[in-house]
Amino acid sequence: MKKTALVSRILSSKGYIDPSVMTYTIQAIAGVAIAVGAAVGIHFRKAKKKLAEKMNIDENRNKEVEGDDIIVTDGVEEK
Repeated sequence: MKKTALVSRILSSKGYIDPSVMTYTIQAIAGVAIAVGAAVGIHFRKAKKKLAEKMNIDENRNKEVEGDDIIVTDGVEEK
């Protein structure tokens, strides 16, 4: 009985919340959301890479690779 009264009093209490506290709270929630999103993205990429290796899928098979040779003649740069 006492527990219910305490919970109802806490939930119905009215007080002043400073704007700086709300700003801090919003920043903390945003930071957690960004961190969770980054962690999920990293694990998704790792799982995708492992699955591609297991299924022998090469995502670079149709890509062309250019050489890194740079030839300089008379102050003019050519590739």
